[in-house]
Amino acid sequence: MGQSYFIRQMRAQQKWRLEDSINLLPSENVTSPQVRALLSSDFGHRYTLPINAEYSGEFLENCYRGTRITTEIEAAAEKLACEVFQARHACVQPLSGHIAAMIAIVSVTKRGGRICSIPVKFGGYDGYEQPYIPDMLGLKASSLSFDVDNFTVNAVRASDQIRKSKPNLVILGASFIPFPYEMGPIRDACEDVESVLAYDGSHVLGLIAGGAFQRPLEEGARILYGSTHKSFFGPQGGLIVTSDDRIGNSVKENLTWRVVDNVHWNRVAALGQALFESKKFGRQYAKQVVKNSKTLGSELSQRGFPLMFEGLGFTESHQLIIDQKGIASKYGMTMNDFSVRLERSNLITDSVGRLGTSEITRMGMKEKDIPELADLFAEAAEGRTVRKKVRDLRGRFDMDYTLQ
Repeated sequence: MGQSYFIRQMRAQQKWRLEDSINLLPSENVTSPQVRALLSSDFGHRYTLPINAEYSGEFLENCYRGTRITTEIEAAAEKLACEVFQARHACVQPLSGHIAAMIAIVSVTKRGGRICSIPVKFGGYDGYEQPYIPDMLGLKASSLSFDVDNFTVNAVRASDQIRKSKPNLVILGASFIPFPYEMGPIRDACEDVESVLAYDGSHVLGLIAGGAFQRPLEEGARILYGSTHKSFFGPQGGLIVTSDDRIGNSVKENLTWRVVDNVHWNRVAALGQALFESKKFGRQYAKQVVKNSKTLGSELSQRGFPLMFEGLGFTESHQLIIDQKGIASKYGMTMNDFSVRLERSNLITDSVGRLGTSEITRMGMKEKDIPELADLFAEAAEGRTVRKKVRDLRGRFDMDYTLQ
């Protein structure tokens, strides 16, 4: 029997994205062979229904048999998550960062409540504003005061705002997040009015795990959650951790038949492996990601490429923020058209103005390799096709999954 269309396309995708191109998307990463093996394992065939309740007159922990090992891997993954993020409670069941956010929000708010988050126009997550998650959960949304020049929350004004409006939930974290937040004043304001301070670490979860960005739970957040496939090098999915016993119990109560039904145990096993890897070499990885980001920012700027926040060292995370007005002025095109131009040379970026260094770090790139990448980027930016040079550069790196 010949290969199906899907197998052929899988192999084409593997070659294009893992052999021929260089990925600078901040919202993607690559997993180790061990994580990939778990994703394609028998765990992906299996299903559980852990009801932990009375059913037809009998108390049942689970409706299905054959679940001994899946139950064990969930507990092991949660234990590792607590160790990596220094928390007392962990939930590895969310199927995405968005679902993790919904679980966290329903666990600490009630209908009619109010939430505050980073403004969308400054890179905040769209889902936290009307008409999205707040409308679904019957909540009123507002935005935190933001310091545009330093691209971070204005901690003083945001604290005053929290004390005045008394929201039930304050969410830090964003889709554009080059710099850490000053959390102390915001934490104090939340404590004064009994608001829950949460941290959406979707983009910076791998840096948080490696101690290279900030420690939200130590700095005052009562719950940390996010995606496990961006700066964190796990499978696509979500994670929640907290050291607050009440919130930890509430998260568990809001899972089965509320926000979660099936859990996808291959993903949980794969996440457990990624957490194991993070515990082993996550600090080295996270430190190198930030070094690569700062070096790439400097090298691109030297070549005349328009980036934001040069005076602040460009970034303290895995993200660089492109000056979109500069793109229009220098290249005469929109950010979307510019990303298409780069893709013709197999340089993969997003269409909203961010560059990311998580995957090139997993490739094994270090500071000494960045100038050559910056040269190719600058050539492609001018409209010259450098696909072969990109392929040649990519071919010199085997995925350095352990950074050893």
